[in-house]
Amino acid sequence: MYVEVAGRCVGVVGRRATAVPCALRSTLDRLPDVVRATVRSGVLHLDDLPCAVGRFVDVSVPELPVAGIPGALDVRPLLGRGDGLTPYGDDVLCGWLAVTRAAGIATPEVDAEIRALTDTTTLLSATLLDCASHGEVVPEFAAWLGGTGPADAVERIGHSSGRGLLDGARLALSGLERVAA
Repeated sequence: MYVEVAGRCVGVVGRRATAVPCALRSTLDRLPDVVRATVRSGVLHLDDLPCAVGRFVDVSVPELPVAGIPGALDVRPLLGRGDGLTPYGDDVLCGWLAVTRAAGIATPEVDAEIRALTDTTTLLSATLLDCASHGEVVPEFAAWLGGTGPADAVERIGHSSGRGLLDGARLALSGLERVAA
């Protein structure tokens, strides 16, 4: 389930759902049916049940020892393009942004263009773009980027989200070379 909180999308997901970086993760296999989500005194409530935060999960990208300039990116034809809660074009942008953050590469022009156009996509996608711009990603993608997880685990995310993340990452990586750490 996703709710808007102060202009951002906050997810509440079961343990089998994709662990998006903007979500509170439950240990439940399936979340109960909820009629209303509210924030009271800084606490998210699903109906009258408060969502207590037990621990924080690291959602950051691994550091990439690389040099060079990331592969070129044109934001306008991508942002908001595709169907679903996170359009494919936005997923490509997320993958590209995450790699540049992992490589320690600032992209102020791209960041500004994305921020200027976020109203052309879904709230969830805009929130995930913001997460990626801060180097926050789903665990499967972080594992793949760090060389400890398979690409097919990323590809299984959503309808096309995983494929978009990988396409964006590969685009960014196309201009980068690994260097000795």
